[in-house]
Order: sequence, then structure tokens, then C-alpha cells
Amino acid sequence: MKNKLHDLPFLNADLVHIYAHAKEVGAVIATQLDSLPTLEDQCRTALQILHKEGLLQYSVAPMAIDDANPITAGLEVRALSLVRQALAEHHALADFAFAMQGLGSIPIALYGSIEQKEKYLPATLAGDKIAAFALSEPDSGSDAAALSCTAVQTDDGFVLNGEKMWISNGNIADYYCVFARLEGTQGAKGIVAFIVDADSPGLDRSHTIDVMSPHPLSYLKFHDTFVPADNLLGAFDTGFKIAMDTLDVFRCSVAGAALGFANAALQTAITYARQRPMFGRHLIDFQLTQSIIGELALKLDESLLLTYRAAWLMDVKQRKTTTETAMAKYSATENAQQIIDQSLQMLGGRGLITNSTLEKLYRDIRALRIYEGASEVQKLIIARQLTR
Repeated sequence: MKNKLHDLPFLNADLVHIYAHAKEVGAVIATQLDSLPTLEDQCRTALQILHKEGLLQYSVAPMAIDDANPITAGLEVRALSLVRQALAEHHALADFAFAMQGLGSIPIALYGSIEQKEKYLPATLAGDKIAAFALSEPDSGSDAAALSCTAVQTDDGFVLNGEKMWISNGNIADYYCVFARLEGTQGAKGIVAFIVDADSPGLDRSHTIDVMSPHPLSYLKFHDTFVPADNLLGAFDTGFKIAMDTLDVFRCSVAGAALGFANAALQTAITYARQRPMFGRHLIDFQLTQSIIGELALKLDESLLLTYRAAWLMDVKQRKTTTETAMAKYSATENAQQIIDQSLQMLGGRGLITNSTLEKLYRDIRALRIYEGASEVQKLIIARQLTR
């Protein structure tokens, strides 16, 4: 996709170079991860390589300690999305480790105190601490304001009780940005954000969740878990805003990851079609094959333009891009699902072989249409923004 990125009006030479470097690093990481025994080993190894190669700075806001950007806390969303795109082309877990490190720490970069930023962000940027973002609950996913995990204020802090579900890095993180409802409140205004260290008494993260595309995922259970007052993140009435601002930044990068998955699938299908003999010709020579490839390439370019338009608006225009980001996330993930499905179909039975490129991509893409706002929610967001 190198030439396409060079031609995009939303990117520049420096950003294209970041993408190229990330592709090289992604290829290196991919050769190492699958031989490691546990998901935690894989994630920590990926983070160490990403830090060594200077890529974690595009996920974890490195300048936020000194001068936080009001929209993105010093992150460049185009670089964040490009690195995700490049890593996703090579290995889903490399993309996962990179992205979750930022998702779990950007609430601190956006709204944390100087002391909180100094305590958590440098170690996160170095890959020494793993971060996690804890918003979803068993009965509260798309409806993020309907939290039931409670926070009771005490003389010197808060006591948390309740449960979180679908928490990425849940069983391996060193700290969590947790969202809970202040006792006696209702609606979005009652949601408060906290930084909770993994060794906090009363926190149980042992119940892991196995999913079709393996990555560290678990429940978090809080039983009278004490959180010091210094670990309150933002003000009492800003918890919901912190969560939404975080998702606005990283939702665009989900589109970037989907682009990476889709491009890997399409290139695999084209390579196969060129080599596959059929009826005295090659599969690529048939008009039906060319028609399918043309349609998939169109879908990929549509999503590419929407994704980097949204990122450009955040980076350059310093705008909140709720509508544009929802469009990018919806388009990229839905189109990627179709591109991967049709690419797998082109390979026939070979596409079904366990742990083959397209079989893994088929599993990897499915979650992207759900997390950080399901596709149905993205359509609602777009409609609500346009009909206000």
C-alpha cells in the first residue's frame, strides 16, 4: 500500500516513513511471537521490541507529561493509525499489544495530574508497565453510561465493588483505568474514573476469557477494593467524558488495524490467484476473479480515505471528530470483513487450513466490528450527530 499512502492528501513523507518502519518491525515481531509459550510472554516481548524500535511513542502519549494536547494528549492520530495498520498486516497480537498500551494510558495523558502522569506514563512508554482500559461490564457494553460497578467515597479514598468484563490485558496488566458509578448517582454524570494498580487488595483478575482470536482477555472483580484519593482520575463528573474522549481517539486507530488486516488478505488472494492454474489458464486471468479483486480494492480505498480524513481532522484541524471517526470505524471494519471473506473464498479449501494467513485473518477481523463500539452503534452515532 506504499504508493497509495504517498498519494493521500492527509499524509506526509514523515508519516509514510513511520508506516514503512512499522511494517519492518511488524515482520520482525511476527517471527518471534508464535514460539513464545504464553500470551503474556508474547505481549511483553512485542512491547519491548516496539519500545526499542521507537514505535510505542505513537501509542503512548510521550509529551503529555509536559504539554497535553486538549484533543489527543500529544498523540498524532495519523501515526497511531498507520502503525496499527502496518503491524496488523503482519501479526494481530503485535497490533493488539501496541494499541492496548495506548488505550489503557491515554485517560491519564488526557486528564491525569502531573504526579499521575509521571508515575505511570514513562514506564508505560518503555513497555515496563502494561496498561488496561476497564469500562465494559457484563450488562453494559454499547450502553457505556449504564455502569453498575460502584465507588463509595471514604475519608481517604474510594471503595470499589462490582465486575468488569471483556477487559483486554485484564489478567496481565500492571494497572487499569477503571470507570465506576459514584454511589447514589444515575446516568453519565455519575461515572468516575480511577487508576487501579493490579496488586490492589480485593481485585480478582483470575477469570480469563478465551476468544476466537487469542489475546489476553478477562473479567475484573472488585470486592471492597480500596483506591487512594490520589488515584482519582479527573473530577467527579468527568468519568464518562474521559471514556468517550479516549474512545474517540482510539476508535480511528481500530479502522487503521482493519485496513492492515484487509490489505494482507487482498494481497494474499492476488498472489494466490496469479499462481493457481485453472482450465489451462491462471485464476487471475478470469474476468470474474478480476471483477472481485476490483470490488475489494475499491472497498479498501474507500475505507483508507475515510480513516485518514478523520485522523487528519484531529491532528491538523484539532477538531472533535465523532461523526467522521464513527464513519471510518464502521467502513473499515465492515469492508475488511468482506474483503477477508472474499479473499478466503478465492483460495477455496486452502483458506480453511488452521493457522493459515486467511484463516487467522478471518478470526482476527471479527472482533473489530464489535469492540470500541459495535457497527450498529456507529450508525446510531452518525445519525444522532447529523440530526441534532
